[in-house]
Amino acid sequence: MITGKPLFTAEQIQSRVKELAKDISDYYKKKDLLAVGILKGAFMFFSDIVRQIEIPLTVDFIIATSYIKTQTTGDVKVFYDIRGDVSDKHILLIEDIVDTGVTLNHIRERVLTRNPKSLRICAFLDKRERRIVDVPLDYIGYTIPNEFVVGYGLDYDNKYRNLPYISIFKKKI
Repeated sequence: MITGKPLFTAEQIQSRVKELAKDISDYYKKKDLLAVGILKGAFMFFSDIVRQIEIPLTVDFIIATSYIKTQTTGDVKVFYDIRGDVSDKHILLIEDIVDTGVTLNHIRERVLTRNPKSLRICAFLDKRERRIVDVPLDYIGYTIPNEFVVGYGLDYDNKYRNLPYISIFKKKI
């Protein structure tokens, strides 16, 4: 297995994270924000962006997946969910990549049943070409082509998450 030339360098990633955090900070001024990281993939992006958001916030996490290696199963499994009452919160879901939209839509609908004050979504990568379920994205880092990518939290078989950049992934045949 190999990773190719970076699609986005560490510097490009950090620059875009700062821009997104500014937009989020401006929007949520004077609001009670709960930032929710969708794990495992979003852990690096989540950590970087919440440190750049310039307003007070609380954090929580959701662990969910519908993937095995490079393929979605279509069956979303939630292993950990937001704790506590969120009806008085403005929730920002923070996701690494939106591919088919199946997992994120499942999470979105699940959170909406808990009646938050508002719900918005920030995704670092948007792979629109593969979308099956149209999920509204409020903040997007980059739109990417239909390629499997790794790095910056994104994985193949739970590997390559630690790369500081994002690269297109190719399996050696």
